[in-house]
Order: sequence, then structure tokens, then C-alpha cells
Amino acid sequence: MRLSRHVAVPLLLAAAGLCAPAQAAPVHAPSDPNQAFAAEFGDRFFEAYWPLRPDLAISVGYYNVADRLLPFDARERAVEAVFLKRELAALKRYAPESLNDANRTDQALLRNELESELWHQQELRDWQWDPSGYNVANSFALLLNTDYAPLEQRLRTVSRRLARVPAYYAAAWANLSHPTREHTQLAIQQHQGTLDLFGADLENQVVSSALSMDERLLLLKRIDAARAAIKGYIEHLAALDARLAKNGKPRSFRLGRALYEKKFGYDIQSAGSAEDLYQRALTEKGRLLERMDGLATQLWPKYMGDAAPPQDRFDRIGQLIARMSDHHSAAADFVPTVEKLIPQLEDWVSSHDLIDLDKDKPLQVRVTPAYERGVSVASIDAPGPYNAQASTYFNVTPLDDMGAERAESFLHEYNDWMLPILIIHEAIPGHYVQLIYANRSPSRIKSIFGNGAMIEGWAVYSERMMLESGYGGGTPEMWLMWCKWNLRSVTNTILDYSVHVLGMSRDDAIKLLAHEAFQSQEEASGKWRRVQLSSVQLASYFSGYSQIYDFREQLKQEQGEAFKLKAFHEQLLSYGSAPVKLIRELMQNKKGSEDAR
Repeated sequence: MRLSRHVAVPLLLAAAGLCAPAQAAPVHAPSDPNQAFAAEFGDRFFEAYWPLRPDLAISVGYYNVADRLLPFDARERAVEAVFLKRELAALKRYAPESLNDANRTDQALLRNELESELWHQQELRDWQWDPSGYNVANSFALLLNTDYAPLEQRLRTVSRRLARVPAYYAAAWANLSHPTREHTQLAIQQHQGTLDLFGADLENQVVSSALSMDERLLLLKRIDAARAAIKGYIEHLAALDARLAKNGKPRSFRLGRALYEKKFGYDIQSAGSAEDLYQRALTEKGRLLERMDGLATQLWPKYMGDAAPPQDRFDRIGQLIARMSDHHSAAADFVPTVEKLIPQLEDWVSSHDLIDLDKDKPLQVRVTPAYERGVSVASIDAPGPYNAQASTYFNVTPLDDMGAERAESFLHEYNDWMLPILIIHEAIPGHYVQLIYANRSPSRIKSIFGNGAMIEGWAVYSERMMLESGYGGGTPEMWLMWCKWNLRSVTNTILDYSVHVLGMSRDDAIKLLAHEAFQSQEEASGKWRRVQLSSVQLASYFSGYSQIYDFREQLKQEQGEAFKLKAFHEQLLSYGSAPVKLIRELMQNKKGSEDAR
């Protein structure tokens, strides 16, 4: 679920009843529509928007509303709907052809975002069936761990926010109607980590702070009340899950065709439909398997000796990959191995002139916080454009909680060839680099309302680009493992569409992932869990990657020797995280691309 959903909306009550969020004085538009648009949808828009989205505001480094946390009840949803409809009406006053490329693409992005938010509230209604959408942990963690102000100031903000936690969870429980079991169980798991956030470490931080005695006592009291509210939410959900397991009929986690296509349109923002992408993924799967079969035939004698290769293509490729996957780090060395890879990748990117890196923004590797675990093994926590100098964290989940069998399965998946590709994707030159460039964009709309397909697509593209530059030595082993990894992105699309639209069963999903995409049982089981808890996001990888790669190849053909890879990368990333189809339009119009930055 996106951070902009399930967030508190401040209630502003007039004497006569409910009113819309406060807004700045009306903008008197100059004759130039571009000046008018910039004035209306610059700071004026965000000053009205952030009180409705305090969690998102904190995540992008805007702290003026950081103490706000109000229950997401019916009155707040009404306030939200009024605001969204009002801003959509304001956007429609500008004819796209009257705007320059910068404002025209901002208009398209913002319209998509606001329509999507309204659709989530009124049609998808995930606030009714997804208990995991309510969780206060991430914003509190950012306030406590980001040095945007002195500690005592941040603790006072935390204290005011904590006072609202009991009402927040009371409203969350009241909102839930016919939830899915999968999201209910995720909420229970993640809220155990949320309790840890408000545990002894925070209490010790408060006691040792320079707050006055009264402030410390009040804050400790509010911590206790917040913990009680969180425990109550867990208990409510656990009882609900038990009832659903015994005699209930929970909502299906599958979206169905109509909701899926609509969500795909808002989230991906590509030229085609979800079904179009699904069909292309099927074709790409066949192409990758053909290439993998050739590489497996080449490598078979080296790793399998005189053993006769199986006749079945999947068995042949799978057996070779399984043997190669025995080459991996020890479980205890997993996190240290990741830490060593970061500077190696930085050196490669710089020495091969692939893209400029910001040496003032070192990437910090850390163990994934408990409240963020349960969905992925590695992720990036990056600051937003309002606080771009804050630390960027690369979260890596250690294998301590896995048994020996699960850990071995995991390490087979992230073997000596595969692990560097994972770090390329998540960190350098993948997500970490792309998000730094996004924060440089003068357009806050492009930086804040980032398109997931662009973000994930760049990370997938960067894997191929690194191997094309020679990383990994160009060996058939490296390319075989890249093909397996790239097949994962392709299979993500097939899996997501098949599960949510075509009703694919768990057994067929595991067969697709483990037998036809050569993923370990641990990885396949984790992906099945993920597809139950998310929708469309898994399709963003292949969608964005294929759009970026197709565009690059088109420019290479058109420009010939004049094409410069580094210049392409830096221009592509200079537009924030806009959808690839919009970036493509801007880059094909040289004047427009200069205006849009």
C-alpha cells in the first residue's frame, strides 16, 4: 500500500459543521498560463496538501505537520474527498496545449495522483479490508532517527503525535469490514515490530534527554498509552483471524480484472494495458529461456562433468543453476558480504563513466527494522526532496530468524553471482542512485509523486547495463544468472496478472516460480506471500525496464556514434521519477527537456 493511503486527515470544523482543509489566499493568475500554473500548483498546493498527508510529508522531509495524527474516520474521508475534487477541478482549468513541457507533465502527474487517491478511497476502499494499512511505526521512526532538529524538539513532536495514537487505532478497528486474512496476518506480524519501536530504547532516550521532568513524565505516559493501543489492535486482529479461520468467509486478496486494470492504469501509467504487458511478458519469458538453454549447454561440462543432461529444458537449466548455486556466502556472512559489495560497485560505476555518483551522500547499510520486515529481503529508505541531505539506508534482513534449511535455500537463491545483481538493483546504480537524482529535480510534483514503474524499471535496467559494461567479467555464468534474475522480473508480471485476474492457484504459482523460473522454494514461497499482499507493484519491474531499454535502443539507432550512455542516463534521471512515457516525450523534444528540469 502506498504511503499516501491510510494517513490521517486533519479535521477543520466550522461552527456550522464540516469544512474543507484550509487553503492559502486565492492566486490571482497572471496572463501567462505557465506562471499561473506554477503559482497554483507549487508551494500553494503542497501547503494545503501536507495537512492531509502528514505521514507522506514526514517521509519527504517536510516536518511542519509532523505532530499530526488523526483517525481516518468518515468525517476525515469527507474532508479528503472535498480537497481532491477541488484540486482536480483546478487542474482542468489549464488546457495542456497552453503549458510548456515542464508544467504539462506536472499537470498529468498530479491529475493521475489525485484521481488515484480518490479512486482508492471510494472504489478500491482498501481502508476497509487491509488492516496492515494502519501502522504508525514508520513516521515515528523517521522522526526519532532523522536529525532534522535537536533531539528535544523532535521528542516534543513525537509526544504530541503519540497522544493521538489511541484514537487512530480505535478508528482503524472501526473502519475494518470484511478484511482479507492475508493482510490481517501481516498487520499482526508488523505490529509486533511496532511495539519494539516504543520499547525500552525509546524510554531510555526520553529519560536521558534534556526535556523537563514534566515533559518526560508526560511523554512516558503517552508511550504507555500508545503501546496499549497497539497491543489492543493486535489482540483484536488475532481474535478476528481466529474467527475467520474457524467459520468466517474472508474477502479474497485477489483484485479481479476490473479493479486490477484500473489500478494498473494509475500505478504504472504506461501506454498499454495490463493485459498487453502480460502478453509481452509471456513472449519475453520464451526468449530468455531459449538463451538460458544455450548458456546451460555451454556450461554443463564445467559444472556437471560427464553426467548426461536431461532432455527436459527446465530440468537441464534448473540442475545446472542448482549446482552453481552451491557457491554462496555463509549465513553469518550475508550482511558483511553486502557491505563489502557497496564500495566495489561504486568504484566500477565511476571508473567506467556510467553515471556520476554523489560522494557526499554515502549509503548506509543497516539491518532491516523489525516493523519493515515480512515482505522483502532488501530495500532502500531514502530521504525526500525537503530533506535531501538526510541519510539513505540500505536495509538488509539478516538470516538469524531462519532455520538452517530456510537459510540455505535463501543463500542458494542469492549466490555468488546473484547477490551482486541484487545489490545493483537495490543500491548502486539502482534505487539509491535514481532516488538521489530524483531529489534534485526542481519539480516537487515529479520528485514526490514518483512513478513506480520508472523507479523499479531503472533498477532492473541498471542490472543489464552493468553487465553490458563488463561487470562480472562477461562470463557465461554471470549472464546465465542475469537471465535467471531478469526472468524473475518477467515472471513477476505473469504471476501478478495470473493471480489477481486469472485466479492462479498457489500450486500453479509455485510451479511457475520454482520450476519454470528456477527460483528456490524459499524465494517462491516468499513471492507467493508477496503477491497476496500487493497488487500491480510486481508488474512495475518489467514495464519500466522494457520502456527504458526500448527507448535507449531507439536513441542509439537514431544517434549512432553521437549517442553517449552516461548522458542518456543522467538526462533520463533528471526528471525526477516521472513515468517513462512522459520522460520519453521530454527527451525527444530537446527544448522541452531543458524547460522541464
